[in-house]
Amino acid sequence: MKRRNFIKKTAAGGGAYAIIGPSILANVKSTGEEEAWFDRPMRWAQLTLVENDPGQFDPDFWLSYFKRIHADAACLSAGGVVAYYPTDVPLHHRSAWLGNSDPFGYLVKGCRKMNMSIIGRTDPHATWQNVYDTHPDWIAITANGEKRRHWANPELWVTCCLGPYNLEFMTKVHDEIMERYQLDGIFSNRWAGSGICYCEHCVRDFKAFSGLDLPQSRSRLDPTYNKYSEWRTNRLKEIWILWDNVIRRRKSSARFIPNGFPDKVVTGQLSDIVFTDHQARRGSILPWSNGKVAKELRASIGMKPLGCIFSVGVEEQYRWNDSVQSEAEIRVWVAEGTANGMRAWFTKFSGTLYDKRWLDIVDKIYQVHYRNERYLKNTASMARVGLVFSEQIRNYGGEAWQQRRGDHGQGDVPCTDRRPYAF
Repeated sequence: MKRRNFIKKTAAGGGAYAIIGPSILANVKSTGEEEAWFDRPMRWAQLTLVENDPGQFDPDFWLSYFKRIHADAACLSAGGVVAYYPTDVPLHHRSAWLGNSDPFGYLVKGCRKMNMSIIGRTDPHATWQNVYDTHPDWIAITANGEKRRHWANPELWVTCCLGPYNLEFMTKVHDEIMERYQLDGIFSNRWAGSGICYCEHCVRDFKAFSGLDLPQSRSRLDPTYNKYSEWRTNRLKEIWILWDNVIRRRKSSARFIPNGFPDKVVTGQLSDIVFTDHQARRGSILPWSNGKVAKELRASIGMKPLGCIFSVGVEEQYRWNDSVQSEAEIRVWVAEGTANGMRAWFTKFSGTLYDKRWLDIVDKIYQVHYRNERYLKNTASMARVGLVFSEQIRNYGGEAWQQRRGDHGQGDVPCTDRRPYAF
């Protein structure tokens, strides 16, 4: 391909993947579908509740803050590990502090009065002892044959994401949430699992798919592990489509929005709206890393709405989520995302507020975005440089320098940021 034609395709399609075929789910409308909402939100607010928040936190404070910063969309904790509404799904654990309240419903009602788009947040990665006792086959198993305790909370068990817990139980949870609250979508955190699971369902289903036993290592040079990655991606895609169909049956314009998927091309095919969960710098991560993630996704999703989830808490090895990053850290991270076409999405862990220093920082950022909204949407790619990118490069070579595949991309970003470019 001539250089001039390559550049044209890169600029038009958003990346070196060029133009992908018609979406399986994205942009499909049924008769009488409500007006699509995906492109409207520009400033997102996420409130991630913890179990003892009900009755302790002040939901009206948060609704007032959403109004103050001109947030036009919200992601609110609904269910999964903990239900923040009076669920009737058997084994769906209600917060021990819930009582007769419905904090999720209260927040949804308040946001709806402000004409905000609203999606519910679920988290299916862990569960409680009563679920273990009733359905031990829903619990993830290690390579040594042991049930997996949660790494941070010894009261919890890690669930298998590729078996009946997601396929059956979480399907009922999502259906109930949509039936009751008629949301614009459901966003699932940690829905894709926590390493290889060796439960009876994974053993049987992977064997049927490949004729192989589950891999004992996660080496990218192991053919069995690569076959496992293929099977896992296919199974997660099945779950995505299952949940999306359940959600659309309750509200045709609503969508399932996964927090990450292992194949960016499939993400582009199935999504109407996408979010990056690259919340902050940690360790030696470079400031432009946020923009790099945006560029990679643009290669597969084109110019679909892309949200930039950023944390106001500390995201180092020990996540001090009740503390606050410096203003400079928050600002540079959000600025990199905004400069690369992402829409701001702050996330706050815990509805009980211990450190208020971040409130004015996010307020100032969102006020600027609000005043300049017309310049931050209806954008087009101005890329004039193309960087070829493949997710399969992770399987290239066993030498240390061959495995450090991210170094070249990280180096190219600052070199080319002076000229617009795309992956």
